[in-house]
Amino acid sequence: VQLQASGGGLVQAGGSLRLSCAASGSIFTVMGWYRQAPGKQRELVATITRSGSTNYTDSVKGRFTISRDSAKNTVYLRMNSLQPEDTAVYYCTAAYSNMRPFWGQGTLVTVSS
Repeated sequence: VQLQASGGGLVQAGGSLRLSCAASGSIFTVMGWYRQAPGKQRELVATITRSGSTNYTDSVKGRFTISRDSAKNTVYLRMNSLQPEDTAVYYCTAAYSNMRPFWGQGTLVTVSS
């Protein structure tokens, strides 16, 4: 299984980006995004199940939207109203039921003030 993330970059505060992560393999039970800011631990950003149920960390609610295209085995993260504190390496993840998740290579998002 391989997960290929893309879409990161440099954006000004208040701007938007969309991350994409294309996965090989069968359709995953759950897909999601984590992030790791410099000097901090990796944290959950958002997840989406195969049925479309979503979960967000409080700091991104109302600003980020996770979605998936199961036919393409791809998960997206639309990020609006970006703030400098959103600067991090964003990692996509995907898992089958009761199995350890697979991880992508990460894509850097930098938000300038």
